[in-house]
Amino acid sequence: MTLKRLIIQSLKQNIRHYYLYVLALIFSVSLYFSFVTLQYDPALNEVSGSIKGAAAIRSASVLLFAIVAIFLLYANRIFIKRRSSEIGLFQLIGLTKDRIFGILTIENSVIYFSSLVVGIGIGFVFSKLVMMILIKITNVDYLAKLRFAPQALSQTLIVFTIVFVLIALTNYFFIRKQTILSLFHVLRSTENQLRRISVLNMIIGMIGLSLIIIGYFVSQRLFDGAFATMDKLFLAMTFILTSVIIGTYFFFKGSVSFILNLIRKHKKGYLSIKHVLGLSSLMFRMKSNSLLLTIITTVSALAIGLLSLSYITYYSADKNAEQNVVTDFAFTTEQAAEQFSTVLTQEGIDYERIVREVIYVEADIDGILTTPLDLLNEFDSSFIVPVVSEEVVEHMEVDQGEVKMVGDSPITQSMLAFKNEGELVWLTKETTISQEFTGMIKDTILPYTLTSGGLPTAIVTADTFEQLANQLDNDQSVFIGIEITDRDQLEQANQHLTTVSNEFGSQALSRISFSQEQKQSMGLIMFIVGFLGLTFLITSGCILYFKQMDESELEKGNYTILRKLGFTEADLTKGIIAKQFFNFGIPLILGLSHSYFAVQSGWFFFGTELWTPMLAVMVLYTALYSCFGLLSVAYYRQVIHHALSYKN
Repeated sequence: MTLKRLIIQSLKQNIRHYYLYVLALIFSVSLYFSFVTLQYDPALNEVSGSIKGAAAIRSASVLLFAIVAIFLLYANRIFIKRRSSEIGLFQLIGLTKDRIFGILTIENSVIYFSSLVVGIGIGFVFSKLVMMILIKITNVDYLAKLRFAPQALSQTLIVFTIVFVLIALTNYFFIRKQTILSLFHVLRSTENQLRRISVLNMIIGMIGLSLIIIGYFVSQRLFDGAFATMDKLFLAMTFILTSVIIGTYFFFKGSVSFILNLIRKHKKGYLSIKHVLGLSSLMFRMKSNSLLLTIITTVSALAIGLLSLSYITYYSADKNAEQNVVTDFAFTTEQAAEQFSTVLTQEGIDYERIVREVIYVEADIDGILTTPLDLLNEFDSSFIVPVVSEEVVEHMEVDQGEVKMVGDSPITQSMLAFKNEGELVWLTKETTISQEFTGMIKDTILPYTLTSGGLPTAIVTADTFEQLANQLDNDQSVFIGIEITDRDQLEQANQHLTTVSNEFGSQALSRISFSQEQKQSMGLIMFIVGFLGLTFLITSGCILYFKQMDESELEKGNYTILRKLGFTEADLTKGIIAKQFFNFGIPLILGLSHSYFAVQSGWFFFGTELWTPMLAVMVLYTALYSCFGLLSVAYYRQVIHHALSYKN
């Protein structure tokens, strides 16, 4: 047989094992090419928002390359081990190691670069769709066009050629390292199966569960005052990250085997075929896969968490704009408001003008907090609080000697928990004034720039306001809000604000512009995180699928024996379904749990809505991830069918 014919025969024989690898490679290349194409598209300048879009895409493309490279190297490692017996046979018939390496390299290059060409073609076709998705997310008025970027092509070719060289080097060192005898045992030695559950294994399992629970507990106390200083907060975050990651590793190293062993003991040895195929094999293989599963779980949690937080900000953009700008347009100087009002009058746009004078008074708020301030931070109990009179706030009445607070946000609730009643003391240069605090209201009456960094605003009677104002020097501001009467003219009015904004800058705010800018910046971040998350989802799902392919081949003989004992194909399939539920379900559930507690601990810094965006991300991720579990079940069924139909 000639070398050419040998290569062709090898390709035909192994092509059925490579189909998902080829599909994943094509998908990775198309994703990378379409993603890199974005940074050379002029539309990116329109959707970059407050950050440099091209720089963000370029940075993300490096991470995308790392994810794809690791996946392809790991997948190649699995396939080269599966072909170890074939490599051993090549040596037995007289082929040298260099010649065998040449055969594998030629075979790999045909599959790899063919997939590369197809992937680039698909990526080019779908690059317009990717840009359309980005434009839709960022809500930019721009027409996406199908553009071919030679720079993107050259970058993709260079990157994936580097990956191919790394794969070839990996294969070379593998072939050079192995002896003929070891090649015939590589496949069976890939899994260091644990034959018994030791006491140490049980201890590791309990430590793993304990570390995860402790990490969750500390994460829920990050912003309740227990870690108020930056040093304490940094140490707490470091502890949480370390505790959860190590706990996850120990969980897969010992907890899963420990729990499944308890289930087996509870059955007192009477295991059904479902338990034999599902639980028993997991007990003996989970330990050797612990590092891989820890990485998949951790990165999955990171992807879900980051995507959830960015979607929370995107989803809450309109609500955040209402809280930060208060009215359609907000001004902090009379001059800016007058100039804009003149423009509106000239254009025939009716509006309502709202004026609120604001003073800033030092106050001792220790008596109205559930936790004393001296336990929350290293400073004293006084804060500079913005104050307005009840006369400038509609439907807000305050009795003499009383004070109310408005602006109760999730951030405020997490950092400063207010009582329903208590005593607030105003501290002026001349005297102190004690007032009865009567509660917190969620409404927002001042833009963020006038609230002393987001602190709630105090509402007092007109007499108290005048008394406090007279004892201050010049520590006061004015808020002028403009509400457009006809909502159909709101967009037109916003366009006229540009001239005022150019002259007065931050003194002129627009609710529409604030929302659009936040959607643009966070939309781009959400798009990038989603893209990277999708890539990792596909690659990690494929890795787990490849692992199941390996295990199914090793267990093929067991299925034949079970069939001779009287078990049907349906019985074996039930056990396989249970096994895949654990193989794919445990990393997924643990990743979802990690991301939930991470998001829950600080979501209020990113937006006003939690459950809808977070659940949407989790449901979508779960649905896509489950597809690989279904593919694994389908592949196992083929293996079982082949094993049962085989006649000795």
